[in-house]
Amino acid sequence: GPLVEYTRRVNAGELVDGDDYQLNTLGELQRLYDELVQNAVACRLDPYTSSEKSGRSRWLWSRFMQQNSYSPVKGLYLYGGVGTGKTMLMDLFYNQLPSNWRKKRIHFHDFMLSVHSRLQMHKGVSDPLEVVAGELSDEAMLLCIDEFMVTDVADALILNRLFKHLFGNGVILVATSNRAPDKLYEGGLQRDLFLPFISTLKERCVSHEIGSSVDYRKMTSAEKGFYFVGKHLSGLLKQKFQQLIGDATPFSQDVEVVMGRKLHVAMGGNGCAYFPFEELCDRPLGAADYMGLFKNFHTLALEGIPIFTVSNKTAAYRFVTLVDVIYDNRARLVCTAEAAPVELFENIVTVADAQNLAPRTSSRSRKHDVVDLCVDNELGFAKDRTISRLTEMNSREYLEQHSLALARQLK
Repeated sequence: GPLVEYTRRVNAGELVDGDDYQLNTLGELQRLYDELVQNAVACRLDPYTSSEKSGRSRWLWSRFMQQNSYSPVKGLYLYGGVGTGKTMLMDLFYNQLPSNWRKKRIHFHDFMLSVHSRLQMHKGVSDPLEVVAGELSDEAMLLCIDEFMVTDVADALILNRLFKHLFGNGVILVATSNRAPDKLYEGGLQRDLFLPFISTLKERCVSHEIGSSVDYRKMTSAEKGFYFVGKHLSGLLKQKFQQLIGDATPFSQDVEVVMGRKLHVAMGGNGCAYFPFEELCDRPLGAADYMGLFKNFHTLALEGIPIFTVSNKTAAYRFVTLVDVIYDNRARLVCTAEAAPVELFENIVTVADAQNLAPRTSSRSRKHDVVDLCVDNELGFAKDRTISRLTEMNSREYLEQHSLALARQLK
């Protein structure tokens, strides 16, 4: 189980010995692991015998089977700050479960993209969400979703009905998030329609907060790496880009993303793509476009990341999503920026932070500070994760792992 595997990794020097917060969380994961093993048959974790049936026909077949029954085992919703080890602990738990079980581990962005794609396929059905939930539960009765973070009104409106069907089909959810259940989609449009989902989530999952005084990602040996601070370093970035692609000549190309869309890459070669910041974050692009990019490229050279203020809040949201996708794909970022990661987000604060702000004593006037300040709860919470990931992606350990993975792919 996860507790035994965690102990083995600590003893082998593969992990730093965790604090009490991580150990308490491991206790919850071990409890869930034991309950799943004991109730594997009742939870229908083994694949359907009719697994050769596919798509909608498989869903229609499952309608004749016993449905609309909650699992006898409740899931787990882990939440806490960045760098506390939530993803590592969930992956450790997931990898200890039998490989033949109907289980799936997926990032929240990927999960919602899959849902939207399936909804497109089932247009015209009386309740397409029921069909999609049937397909998802046929594929996986245990759903592990990393970084549950609702910022989009379309996602918010879908989640309540979708998970009502999923939980009714017996699906068990294990999720990680930076936000407590009651704080999800806080301040979002039409949040009153989202609130029933929070009630359902709390009913079907045990909520567990994991805290830590240590950001484990920042314990890596951060070096200068490929993060260059300065407004006029485009020449240096292009030089680094050319070194990375070697003898290849960069060329213009289009990469496919979901639902037939394409993303234009003006300069790409040998697995590396070059973009000015504006091309990726000042245009109406999203997670689907970024994921399509990293299905084709392992390295992104990004020029001119700005300091974020209220005037470029939308670009900040896209940049946060872009960093999430880079990190989840274990890709490499080479970039120039106006400031260090922490300073990029200095002007992004939560409502609570804004209320506690004292007048600044710097040479800038307070009036100018207020004009720059971006008060946004979702960004205010997400920025810590982005700062932490930028730090880790610039560490020696991360870059060495990227090089090793790349070498294995080329063999």
